[in-house]
Amino acid sequence: MAEDRASAHKALDHFVQAYQAKYPKAVACLEKDREALLALYDFPAEHWMHIRTTNPIESTFATVRHRTGRAKGCVSRNTMLAMIYKLGMSVEKRWRRIRGFPYLAKVIEGVRFKDGIEVSSNTDDNRDAA
Repeated sequence: MAEDRASAHKALDHFVQAYQAKYPKAVACLEKDREALLALYDFPAEHWMHIRTTNPIESTFATVRHRTGRAKGCVSRNTMLAMIYKLGMSVEKRWRRIRGFPYLAKVIEGVRFKDGIEVSSNTDDNRDAA
């Protein structure tokens, strides 16, 4: 939940120091994947909430699991697939809209973001010259 990548690196370093002795394999795994864990800072800040959560996946599958568990053995494979599809369509109506929807096009186009803020090519050129 850090504000920027530098703060996130500090927090991860603090975690490593605190738990290295107790959980060396877990800490080694986190250290190995440090850049992948902090990749969300390369996206718009409005998207961070959506990137950090797995709730959309969990809640959708919970609904499907609940219904299919009750109907097990009562329907054919094709009927079960149709039911799962319709359940997915039903659950979709209750999903929240993504924050920062206009930024999706920029992300797809390859616009760069640093710590959640769009980086213009002019800014990069000025930094390289300095």
